[in-house]
Amino acid sequence: MTDVALIGAGIMSATLGAILRRLEPDAAITVVERLDSAAGESSDPWNNAGTGHAGLCELFYTPQQPDGSIATAKAVRVNEQFQVTRQFWAYAVENGLLEQPRDFVRPIPHVSFVCGADGVDYLRRRHRALADNPLFAGTEFITDFGEFAARLPAMATGRDPGVPVALDWTAHGTDVDFGALTGQLLAYGVRHGTAVLFGHEVRSLRRESDGSWTLTLSHRRTGETRRLNAKFVFIGAGGASLGLLQRAGIPEVRGFGGFPIGGVFLRCGAAELTAAHRAKVYGAPVPGAPLTTAPHLDARMVNGESWLLFGPFAGWSPKFLKHGRATDLPRSVRFDNVRSLLGAGIRERELVGYLLRQLRQTHGTRVEALREFLPGADQADWHQIRAGQRVQVIRGGTLDFDTTIVSAGDGSIAGLLGASPGASTAVPAMLEVLARCFAGKFAGWMPTLKEMVPSLGTRLSDEPALFEQVWEWGSRQLQLG
Repeated sequence: MTDVALIGAGIMSATLGAILRRLEPDAAITVVERLDSAAGESSDPWNNAGTGHAGLCELFYTPQQPDGSIATAKAVRVNEQFQVTRQFWAYAVENGLLEQPRDFVRPIPHVSFVCGADGVDYLRRRHRALADNPLFAGTEFITDFGEFAARLPAMATGRDPGVPVALDWTAHGTDVDFGALTGQLLAYGVRHGTAVLFGHEVRSLRRESDGSWTLTLSHRRTGETRRLNAKFVFIGAGGASLGLLQRAGIPEVRGFGGFPIGGVFLRCGAAELTAAHRAKVYGAPVPGAPLTTAPHLDARMVNGESWLLFGPFAGWSPKFLKHGRATDLPRSVRFDNVRSLLGAGIRERELVGYLLRQLRQTHGTRVEALREFLPGADQADWHQIRAGQRVQVIRGGTLDFDTTIVSAGDGSIAGLLGASPGASTAVPAMLEVLARCFAGKFAGWMPTLKEMVPSLGTRLSDEPALFEQVWEWGSRQLQLG
C-alpha cells in the first residue's frame, strides 16, 4: 500500500516525487521503474540534447506568419515555463534537495544561426519582435563576419565570408544533464522515505471500489509478480505512458494515439573542436521535417567531459521506448483512436516522406549536413549515436509536438504524453498535475509552492522587477552568474 505510485524513474516522476515529498513529508511514495537504474530512457544525457529550453534560440518556436510577422507566443510561453523550472532548481539547491548544481547545469550561450539574405532578414525581424520582452533582454543580433568568427571559430573556419550570416546570441543559456538531475532528485526522495522498485514493469492497472488503483508488477529478471495499491498514480514513463493509460481504461485517453520518432546524433570528443565551439547553436528546420528536428550543434558537458553533438536526424522504429518492444505501436491501436491515426497518416504525408529520406541517409550524408554548420568537419572525427525514442501525440487526426497531460476526472491517475519541450518544463507540468489531481489540497499547499517558485501565478514578462529578482537569486544558487 502506498499513497503515491510514480511509474517511470525519469525527470518527470523525480520532479513530482521531490515536490510531493516537500509538501507531504509523511506520504508513502513509491517509484516503479522497468530498467535497473534511473533516467535510462529520455532523461539520459545521451538521449536528449541537454538544452535548457527557454525559447532563446529555437527558431521553430517563432514561425513567420503569412503576412511576414513573427509569432512569438510559443517562445515566450516556453521561456515562462522554464523560469518556473529554474526557480524550483534554485530552491532545491538552497534547501538541500539538490547538491552540486554544476553536476547538472552549466551556463552556455544559446544561439540562433542563419545564412543567406532571406535567413538574415527573418532573424532580424525575430530579434526585433522579442526585444521588448524582459525575458529576452540582452540578446545580441550579429551580422559582422569577423564577430561571428571570433565567437564561433569552428563554424567560421572554411566558410565563405561573402555569404551573409547572422546570429541571435544569448549569453545566459544553459546546458543541462537531466540524467544527473533526475538522480539527485530521486536520491533526495529516498533519503526521506521514498521507495524505488527497479527492474519492475507494470503489467496492469485496476481500479478498486474505493477509488484506489492496484498495479500488477512483474520483475523483469525473475518473473516474480507482486501487487501495489496506490491512492494516486502518476505515469511519467515516456513513450510507455500512452499504453499504460490505455490499460487503466480511463475515458480521458480515448482518441489519443502515438507516433514514434527516433533520433540519431553525431558526436565528437576531439579536444581541438570542443575547445573551439562553446555554444548551443540552433538553425531552422528542414522543409517538411518535424519542428523538433531543427538542426543544432551543441557543446555538451557529460560526466565531466566536453563533447559536441549535432543533429538530430530522424530514425524510425515501432518501439515506444528505446528499450521497448517492436509490438508497442500496433498494440497502441484501438478502436477509439484508429480513425485519428489514419487521419494523421493522410495529413502528414510530407512527414512520412521526410522520414523515408532520413532512413536512407548514410554517415557520409549526415556529415554533409553537419558541414552547413562546420564547413571543415572531418568525417573521421564524428560518430553516430542513437538518442531516445519519442512518441508524438496524435489526436483528432493531428500530430501534436507539445507535451500533454491526461488525467482522470476524479484526479486519481494522470500521465504525461508527448516530447517537446519536455524535461525543461517538468516543474510547471508537474504543478499542473498537482492542481488537477489534488484540487482539495492545492490551495493549502500554495504557501510552500510559492517558496519553491516565488513567481508562481505571475507572468514574469509583465513583471520585470520580479523577474530580475528571481533571476539573480536563481543564478546565485545554481552558480550560473
